[in-house]
Amino acid sequence: MSRSLLTKVRWTPWITSRVLPVSLALSIHKFKFTTNPYSTTSASSSNSSPAAISVDDILSNKLPVNELPPRYIQAEPSPDDEIIIAMSSGVDSSVAAALYAKKYRNVRGIYMANWSQTAKCTESDWNDVQKVCKSLNIPCERVNFEKEYWSEVFQPMIQMYEQGLTPNPDTGCNKYVKFGKMIEHLSEKFRNQDKKWWLVTGHYARIMKDQSTGEFHLLRGYSQGKDQSYYLSSIPSDILARVLMPIGHHLKPAVRQMAHDLNLHVSNKPDSQGLCFVSQDQKNFREFLNEYIEPNPGNIVTEDGRVWGKHQGLWHCTIGQKSTVSMPQGDPNYKGVWFVSEKNVERNELVIVKGGNNPKLFNSKIMVKDWEWLSRPFAFNEDNEILLQYRSLQTPLKVKQITSNSTKSLVVELEESARAMAPGQNVVLYKHNQVLGSGIIARTLL
Repeated sequence: MSRSLLTKVRWTPWITSRVLPVSLALSIHKFKFTTNPYSTTSASSSNSSPAAISVDDILSNKLPVNELPPRYIQAEPSPDDEIIIAMSSGVDSSVAAALYAKKYRNVRGIYMANWSQTAKCTESDWNDVQKVCKSLNIPCERVNFEKEYWSEVFQPMIQMYEQGLTPNPDTGCNKYVKFGKMIEHLSEKFRNQDKKWWLVTGHYARIMKDQSTGEFHLLRGYSQGKDQSYYLSSIPSDILARVLMPIGHHLKPAVRQMAHDLNLHVSNKPDSQGLCFVSQDQKNFREFLNEYIEPNPGNIVTEDGRVWGKHQGLWHCTIGQKSTVSMPQGDPNYKGVWFVSEKNVERNELVIVKGGNNPKLFNSKIMVKDWEWLSRPFAFNEDNEILLQYRSLQTPLKVKQITSNSTKSLVVELEESARAMAPGQNVVLYKHNQVLGSGIIARTLL
């Protein structure tokens, strides 16, 4: 779509989070969702032209949202600033590019090739990015961060799996590549220019300025069901003032409709699932890991020490996962479904317990290592209402107590026990909707 066609799209102050700049809020027209259970299909008035969908229309479908206090404001670029859109080829980053291409003159796309340059998904995504940028009449470039991804994300992930841990490569990719190497690349690219530059992404999170302190905070996305702040929790704090996440102010159905209104060819493209480098010919991620990790067989045991089977490596399962061992259902002591409760690294054993709600699957206290504050460190007290997540999109857990053993280590106690907290998982602390910091679960404590 050319710039002339873009100007025909009606732009109005459709502000889902009550703080999104008017200049970046796209008018949404009455439409019917054919694939969503929460369709906005109320009857129109006698006027045959489509009516605008208001915030109340969307909220009437009971989509859960994260509201922010009015002290937060969204930063906006100046007219001559350089605006770089990190584009994945998906609908979210494509709409983000369209939002800024409509308003600003110095907008360009950038595509990160982080895996094999010949991978099918890499070439397919790059072709989609070029097509979107051409329709928006903005330039785009392709950068190769394969080396950084391999050394900073992929190899550490493999090493953690070998140790029986449960890593999250998405957080490492955001920290070291998307907001690490990318920022380094852009800083060098614009080093000798007087213009300010911004990095825009299509994440469902928000980075906004707290007027009471002047600080920039990473915040949950407006949509509770799509919030990605958990995966962004370890990005460097010093880049927040130059990163924009416009999609985080919207609900996913609205973003899809924007893409349709803008005639973006990726408007119906499915959301990405899993990791690009896992071949479609492979049945699952475990099969993929088999290519990189040597088998390390060990016993599968119950708490009484009885051996019930063999595993091919501690990395083949995670805490809380249903066991694949066939237990004697005729014996009342063993009848039922069994789950992994422990990985004994020293003995190379998987310990299983009966029942998905077995107390051995629950803990209320964890040791957190490699802790990094995204905001200023604070002294915990019971009035802080601090929340914890060890998985994305889980119901946040209320924190009872935080003890700091060192600048990089915390002991966190929850008000209630939580199921299947596994060493290696990323753990994030929130104050309401603000990300405070993140670290890695070292171990659970009694």
